[in-house]
Amino acid sequence: MERRVVIIEDERDVARLLEFNLRGAGFDAQSAGTGNEGVTLVQNLRPDVVVLDLMLPDTSGYEVCKQLRADSRSADVGILMLTAKGEAEDRILGLEVGADDYVVKPFVVREVVLRVTALANRLAERRARGTASEPSKVLRVGPIELDPVTHDVRIGGVPTQLRPLEYKLLQLLVSDPGRVFSREELLEQVWEMRGDINTRTVDVHVRRLRVSLGPAADAIETVHGFGYRAKRD
Repeated sequence: MERRVVIIEDERDVARLLEFNLRGAGFDAQSAGTGNEGVTLVQNLRPDVVVLDLMLPDTSGYEVCKQLRADSRSADVGILMLTAKGEAEDRILGLEVGADDYVVKPFVVREVVLRVTALANRLAERRARGTASEPSKVLRVGPIELDPVTHDVRIGGVPTQLRPLEYKLLQLLVSDPGRVFSREELLEQVWEMRGDINTRTVDVHVRRLRVSLGPAADAIETVHGFGYRAKRD
């Protein structure tokens, strides 16, 4: 079955270039020039992946990303942000509101096609695992239960909503209780960032995660001078 991509990009030449190359890679590619048009197109077509420009004439890509994640018709779509903003904080914000990947302009078209393909494949594998008859292995730390296939999180049996970055951070920590992850490791594995980046970003998001976990906040421990870990039962 042909896979679909929606491109939300107000520069028509860029949109056409991406459409042409993605169609050559086997995708049904369609585009929209504004955020509002893009959201409507995504909800109607139900694509596998959205290529989303950050700077749009009517709204920001961040807001479009939030809308897509908040709607059940598009909550699980793959989102690749495409933008001229390359600062670390911009990338972090994009990932925090729900983007799966991030490419900075000017870009190499082949890289965008490869990233879209990889994202579509990853999501297809996740859905296949979710529909398989074999039950998924739920990760447990204290009152926290996390299903890595369905992405459900429960605390004391009660469903809990986490932001995408909070979920990724929690999943990594509870996947190996007792192991200490340095801030640099967390940046690399959760944010996919390396190099000289302010690791205070990690501290801010750990604090936010603890707030979201409420009564289970103490399941995430600070190891002073080293990093963070999930408490071993």
